[in-house]
Amino acid sequence: MNPIYAQMGTTIFEAMSARARETGAINLGQGFPDGRGCEPVLQAAAKALLEKSNQYPPMPGLIELRRAVADHYARHQGLNLSPEEVIVTSGATEALAVSFLALIEPGDEVICLQPLYDAYAPLIERAGGVPRYARLEPPHWDIDRASLEALVTPKTRFLLICNPINPAASMASAATLAQIAEFCVAHDLIAICDEVWEHVTYDGARHLPLIGFPGMRERTVKIGSAGKIFALTGWKVGWMCAAPELARVLAKAHQFMTFSTPPNLQWAVAEGLETQDAWVQETRHRFQRSRDRLAAGLQAAGYVTLPSEATYFLTIDLDASGIAMGDREFSEKLIEAGVASIPVSVFYAENPVTNVVRLCFAKEDAVIDAAIEKMAAFRVALG
Repeated sequence: MNPIYAQMGTTIFEAMSARARETGAINLGQGFPDGRGCEPVLQAAAKALLEKSNQYPPMPGLIELRRAVADHYARHQGLNLSPEEVIVTSGATEALAVSFLALIEPGDEVICLQPLYDAYAPLIERAGGVPRYARLEPPHWDIDRASLEALVTPKTRFLLICNPINPAASMASAATLAQIAEFCVAHDLIAICDEVWEHVTYDGARHLPLIGFPGMRERTVKIGSAGKIFALTGWKVGWMCAAPELARVLAKAHQFMTFSTPPNLQWAVAEGLETQDAWVQETRHRFQRSRDRLAAGLQAAGYVTLPSEATYFLTIDLDASGIAMGDREFSEKLIEAGVASIPVSVFYAENPVTNVVRLCFAKEDAVIDAAIEKMAAFRVALG
């Protein structure tokens, strides 16, 4: 058995969701929204399932979806991509795995920003890479170029960045992204950009893709997710965008990973990208209202929350809230009180931040209100 996986436990998301199911706790841990998602996209998928082909689609993805992704990014982010530079994957996690397997050679070092999605490190290591970690800290989770420079060695080949940042719920500014682009060009690095939260941004903020910055067009893999755009996380439809030289290698790895993604979902996502901009915009506003509802309720209950600029998540600063316990202990006790959360320390491979807890607010008002009530009572009990 490969030791990377043999010694690994169940992900925190599955563990906390299982505990929530067992105990009846309100699940604000795992990041999935309440509701059915984008109804026209659901209808399009059902129609395609019954009326179109259910045999293998082309390995790089249906041309309709590849063209729709390119057109979507042209409208929203000013990118000039061709359909041939888009490869459809079975979710963003497959896109990440494919990127690492296709590009990493044994011993290559990958600079990662922590807190980081828990799949990153084991996928990098299984591909033969060596993750090197730059540490981000609350409350602003700033990316400091000096800390990136300190990690560079002759073996550094890649920078992996999640922006907007999960679980920090923050976004890199235009100035920060410009510095990151300059850093990548200066050290001849390929940037692998997990940008699945690109449409889940708040307060008028606009996502800026790193691939659009000077010098990055030929050295970036941009990863997106229909699951996040249309609130359909179980569909696992994602994509990679890259210049032709990179895209050809990515496609070769993809063909031996999953080869293809269900064609009816691909047709439906293509239709959604072409027709549902208004739905995406309204859903962003709805999530922002949910964020504000949860933040106001928690603050009234005596919790101090950190800024949430993007994603489905709001975080609590335990130290600032006057709660004298670590995030893991807090999350364990909170689930016993009826609410599942995620301790942010699990997103660190080393030197973790231990005073921040993450909550998912992409829920119905009644669920948020019930969670606030339980957390208020819990806060009183803590004294």
